[in-house]
Amino acid sequence: MTRIRYANQPATAPSMSAAKRGRFPRAVCLAACALALLAGTASAQQQALERLSTAANVLKETLNAPDYNIPNDLLDRAECVGIFPSVFKGAFLIGARYGKGVISCRSGQGWSAPANFRIEGGNIGFQIGGSSSDIVLLFVGERSIEKLLRTKFTLGIDGAAAAGPVGRTAAGQTDALFGTEILTYCRSRGLFAGISIDGATLRPARTADRNLYGHDLATTDILRGGVPPPDAARALLDLLASYSPRRVSTD
Repeated sequence: MTRIRYANQPATAPSMSAAKRGRFPRAVCLAACALALLAGTASAQQQALERLSTAANVLKETLNAPDYNIPNDLLDRAECVGIFPSVFKGAFLIGARYGKGVISCRSGQGWSAPANFRIEGGNIGFQIGGSSSDIVLLFVGERSIEKLLRTKFTLGIDGAAAAGPVGRTAAGQTDALFGTEILTYCRSRGLFAGISIDGATLRPARTADRNLYGHDLATTDILRGGVPPPDAARALLDLLASYSPRRVSTD
């Protein structure tokens, strides 16, 4: 049957073109991706800020422990200090580990702003249990900064490492540390001890630095004191300055 259209009857509106139909879901997809990217960036920045806060708490607790703590005279010998909270182990008893932490070095203005590092691999010489551990490193050797600025720094190879002594004083134990460049400590399940983690590697975590500082920075500029510390690092840096305002020469 032939359909009759009267003069005053509007013509049927043309359907949306295929190009326009395709444009709408693409716009929605792009908007969703942008929101996801912003959320991911905010989350990564929050993680970097929380890492600083946790590192400050770990260092404070290990320095203030009544009997098993990092001796202050050894902290005074350190050119750099690294704190790696919640380093996860990959196997029971003895196994590889992975985690992120921060390192601060002495500069002409005191302790530098913290730079993010990754710690990977390495075997635990003295396992004190737990699925994760807090690791503290004291870089007591000369030219520690130069070695840390390498693409990869391997404990025990690029720098002689040893389990750090614990207690109110390291008197009587310093002779055994002759030639040692890095002192290593571990805390797990509330227990704190010096441990050996030879073979572990340290690498700058530049993406984490970008998340923390908001833009790309050279690790050398951070550790040499050329970058203002973020407000979130104040607790950690104040703690280091309080316990060890200046380095004591070992000569």
